Amino acid sequence: MTDDRRETGAVELEEMGPVDYLVIEFPAGYPTGENLPLLLDLVDRGLIRIFDLVLVKREYDGSMTLLALADADGDGEWDYSVFEGVSTGLIGQDDVDEAGQALEPGHSAVLLVYENRWAAPLAVALRRSGAQMVAGGRIPVQALLASLDATESGATAATAG
Repeated sequence: MTDDRRETGAVELEEMGPVDYLVIEFPAGYPTGENLPLLLDLVDRGLIRIFDLVLVKREYDGSMTLLALADADGDGEWDYSVFEGVSTGLIGQDDVDEAGQALEPGHSAVLLVYENRWAAPLAVALRRSGAQMVAGGRIPVQALLASLDATESGATAATAG
């Protein structure tokens, strides 16, 4: 007996770029959706492919609430409704609960799982040569800026001394 799932999806999976996730926290209240055109632009230009997008809120008692993607903030704007139905099931309740631990009470967040389509040609070439990604990570911009500031401060102190 053959593994039909592997045979039918193998070509597509072999041609995929790296898959990442983000948890984007918004201040108390709900996201307004004003930044959504930038996310949609990344999709439209083929740079990323969204697998899952979930909107959640950490309540003041610590519990997590899944929010509807339509008009999240009640202002009559389309907000996240453009992403309704975008779900592969990769984000489960455990993921929501884990993300919630990083959120401040009363804050909401978008959990996003996406493929880096821009990196697919490199990823395919690496896989074909037998290479594999064994680790990954993300450096928050705030940490990068702090590191650069510390390096500049150290260089300034060294030249002044």
